[in-house]
Amino acid sequence: MEQPPTGDGAGARVLVVDDDPTVAEIVTGYLDRAGYVVDRAGDGPDALARAAAHRPDLVVLDLMLPGMDGLEVCRRMRGQGPVPVIMLTARGDEDDRILGLEVGADDYVTKPFSPRELVLRVGSVLRRVRPVEDASGGSGVLRAAGLVVDPGARRVTKGGAELALTVREFDLLAFFLAHPGRAFAREELMREVWGWDFGDLSTVTVHVRRLRGKVEDDPARPRLIRTVWGVGYRFDPATTEEG
Repeated sequence: MEQPPTGDGAGARVLVVDDDPTVAEIVTGYLDRAGYVVDRAGDGPDALARAAAHRPDLVVLDLMLPGMDGLEVCRRMRGQGPVPVIMLTARGDEDDRILGLEVGADDYVTKPFSPRELVLRVGSVLRRVRPVEDASGGSGVLRAAGLVVDPGARRVTKGGAELALTVREFDLLAFFLAHPGRAFAREELMREVWGWDFGDLSTVTVHVRRLRGKVEDDPARPRLIRTVWGVGYRFDPATTEEG
């Protein structure tokens, strides 16, 4: 039997939402062993109530819930404020995965899954959310074409107005701003931004589309995040400020 990762949760609160008590119990046990504070909910209304009472640092959310499905739960949680979400999908159907990403899930795991892998995914997402100090001693703030990305504060503004980005959207935008003018294949973006050496490349495609919808003046005719046919994507700001 595989052994769960231990001791790296640092007390972060994780809400596990799954109507299958066996799955919920196994996931909870692994997360608890890894040092997380775990709360459980068996349906959408219960999940929303628990999230409102004690805001989680991350949500593990089953897509196929009775009554209110995981997509609607994710939408409503996003309406209460930003929170990282890892979606559990019972089927390997690509449409399910893309729907989850479209409503703002930061990651997904397809059932049946390895609980150990899920715990590692939880840790990966949370590490990206937590503010980090700039090793150079500078502000680390990135600026381009009216966008200001503050990695330490996990904050993005466009023309002075703050943008609501998911964890992965933020990471993707920060990566693009740090490498202006360079074309990246989707495989490279998955490795550099997601930290995965393999995976479903539609994850990158969906996140680029969502990000364009938030940073482009006309997402249908993107000026900043350009498609490089046969390669991938390139961040090509009209102006770049030094910062």
